[in-house]
Amino acid sequence: MPDLEDLYREIILDHYRNPRNRGELDTPPAVRAEGFNPLCGDEVIIYVQLADGVIEDIKFGGQGCSISQASSSMMSAAVKGRTVEELQQFNHAFRSMMSIEPDPDDPAPTNGNSADVKLGDLEALKGVVKFPVRIKCATLSWHTLTQAVEEAIADS
Repeated sequence: MPDLEDLYREIILDHYRNPRNRGELDTPPAVRAEGFNPLCGDEVIIYVQLADGVIEDIKFGGQGCSISQASSSMMSAAVKGRTVEELQQFNHAFRSMMSIEPDPDDPAPTNGNSADVKLGDLEALKGVVKFPVRIKCATLSWHTLTQAVEEAIADS
């Protein structure tokens, strides 16, 4: 399916060249978390602000390959305005798409089936599974967001 792969490549490049939600938020009220991939040097900084269990605002920064930075942009656009529960469903669906076995410490979606979650632009990253070393690039922002949300919940 070369046409579909070309479309996915264009979506990834668009998010890399024109990132959504790049920037910083004041901490506090936002929480800042950093994620690093020492194997390739990717760095992601996530700023998240929760209000009543909803991701009120999210920004990201950092540097790295097109996969890590595009994934951060796509993720931030997908989860902004969502509840923490919806975030867990997105995270589970994304990890499943990346063929990552569920982490026993990672809460499974509590309501609904992650197969029903529409990942939108994030589906452009499904080709990454062909390159196992790049899966960490695509999932780095998700791990970092999970860390930030857990810290924000603990602080509230």
